[in-house]
Amino acid sequence: MRTVVLGLLAETPVHPGSGRSAGVVDLPVSREAATGYPFVPGSGVKGALRQRFADLHKARGDSGGGHPGGAKPEEIFGAQDRAGAVAVSDARLALLPVRSLQVPYVWATCPLVLERLGRDLARAGRRELPRLDVEAGKALGAAEFGGGHPASGEKVFLEERLFELRRADGELGLALEVLGSLVGNDAARQRLARQALVLADDDFGWFARSALPVTARNVLDDGTKTSGNLLDDGTKTSGNLWYEEALPADCLMYSMLSSRDGSAELLAASLFDGHPYLQLGGNETVGQGWFLVNVLGPVEAVP
Repeated sequence: MRTVVLGLLAETPVHPGSGRSAGVVDLPVSREAATGYPFVPGSGVKGALRQRFADLHKARGDSGGGHPGGAKPEEIFGAQDRAGAVAVSDARLALLPVRSLQVPYVWATCPLVLERLGRDLARAGRRELPRLDVEAGKALGAAEFGGGHPASGEKVFLEERLFELRRADGELGLALEVLGSLVGNDAARQRLARQALVLADDDFGWFARSALPVTARNVLDDGTKTSGNLLDDGTKTSGNLWYEEALPADCLMYSMLSSRDGSAELLAASLFDGHPYLQLGGNETVGQGWFLVNVLGPVEAVP
């Protein structure tokens, strides 16, 4: 198998929707059932790639809408009666921005996320990451974290929670190097060592489940630009208010394209050479879901 890794750095908030919920948040993001980590299903990634494929060929005036290698879209992405040549994985979370008092924000991750990233990269023929262990209530950061200046008592505030900061290099440096390879922007990549922290799995899980931004949205009347009903006391109620969850801008995700021939690498080259951007998830018309794509590969993986 030949495998291409797509590093996905969010340029805007992202809403990989999961439908309506009966909870406080009307429209939550898609989450893994076991971990609660946000993700974009492979079907959504595949659909976005196919749409970009069609848009690019339409813009280029290719009447046949074919692949650079001569294949048609249904041969690459599949159809109802046949599988496609390219296998597309889920987009998994690698780094989650979390508010902090020491730096503009922290790129948080955890040993479980790094272990899964390492296993995915090993399946793609790349080097596996070393195991990092972090105790609950503590945070592992590079020597450059916060600009290299000691935090107050080596403590770090994330949201309303306080963590004991432990600085390290070595294996953490290797993990940051691999994470940096997924980032397609030089300035963002250079900030990684100053802003990345590894938290314990349970602590990271709390932020992934409870600390995503939630936006109140409304529908206004076209004529009056108002919403809701007028009460007897003169106040108005909103008849169209809903709450929507999203992944924040600058979150880092990754997906993998695999094929038994060169279809995956040809597809990645044709889609992202010269304009490495991809829209995933909902709310495209309000500017959400845009990722900067960094293509790693091709790599010959073990059959």
